[in-house]
Amino acid sequence: MKKDFNHIESVYWVFTQLCNDQCDHCYNDSGPYGTRISEEECLQIIDHLPERIDRLILSGGEPLADRKKLFLIMEKLRERYDERTQFMLQTNGDLLTPEMLDKLIEAGITRFDIASIDRFHKHAGARLMELAELFDSRGVNGDDKDPLIDKGSYLHGHPLSWGAWGASEEMWLGGNWARGRAMEKDIWKRDPDHNFCAILSGARNFLGGYEDIPQEISIQLWKINPCCPGTKFPMGDARTEDVTEVLQRVSKMEVFQKLNEGDPWRMGEHLGVTEAEAKAKTKELENICLYCDAFFNEHMQDFNSSSFKELPVVNK
Repeated sequence: MKKDFNHIESVYWVFTQLCNDQCDHCYNDSGPYGTRISEEECLQIIDHLPERIDRLILSGGEPLADRKKLFLIMEKLRERYDERTQFMLQTNGDLLTPEMLDKLIEAGITRFDIASIDRFHKHAGARLMELAELFDSRGVNGDDKDPLIDKGSYLHGHPLSWGAWGASEEMWLGGNWARGRAMEKDIWKRDPDHNFCAILSGARNFLGGYEDIPQEISIQLWKINPCCPGTKFPMGDARTEDVTEVLQRVSKMEVFQKLNEGDPWRMGEHLGVTEAEAKAKTKELENICLYCDAFFNEHMQDFNSSSFKELPVVNK
């Protein structure tokens, strides 16, 4: 595990839940009335980010549905990080036009991911060929198929590139999260043996120490999380707290040490919760994210706090 959190390999930031679509599988309830934060709050969050970030992914919701805020964020990010950081945009592509693509490239976006190539989205991938031609016309390369894991794609220069992917009941970055509209529509992944926590977008390596996947944290609006689905209670508030200090604090806690190892079934051992008990509970709930929620609901009282600021630490 890292000791210095002034440098983070990857930050995934959902800065808006406003979206032009309202997909059944959406884990954060994005849509035309999705939750938004103010421009001022976005600027506060940027001020609280680590000194060095190799890659910053802007997502939603649909970032282009909140475009004024998107361009303000990019202006502030470029001012702070300049060419040291690769900026990626995850979009459904519905609102992407030649004029908008030109503006995004000028703003500093060098990687575009079209996250709508499946039946859940409004156009269900019907624009893929049109988008491919659009990217090609601007010299945006589509050959890099796995930039999220391939560190070379953002550590060694930031060439223009794009890719496309989508979701299904069986596959949503490794497992459909039991969150948001996916729960409401009953299309979350039921598999108690599936450890989403151990793969990219899960909690594994959010504190560093592993080389096979990037060290990545997730900020959902303002909530600092070890993973994209997020723990029941966020680790901190990026509007008011330095992300570096939040990571330093939780790195001393047994719960988050185990999440960093990708081993959520052992995060309660110091509280007397055995791995066997954790797996039995997960089997009952049918999903690792739901077990994580149940764990924090049950044991937050053990910390005598509603915030991770006061959690007991384990010096390791």
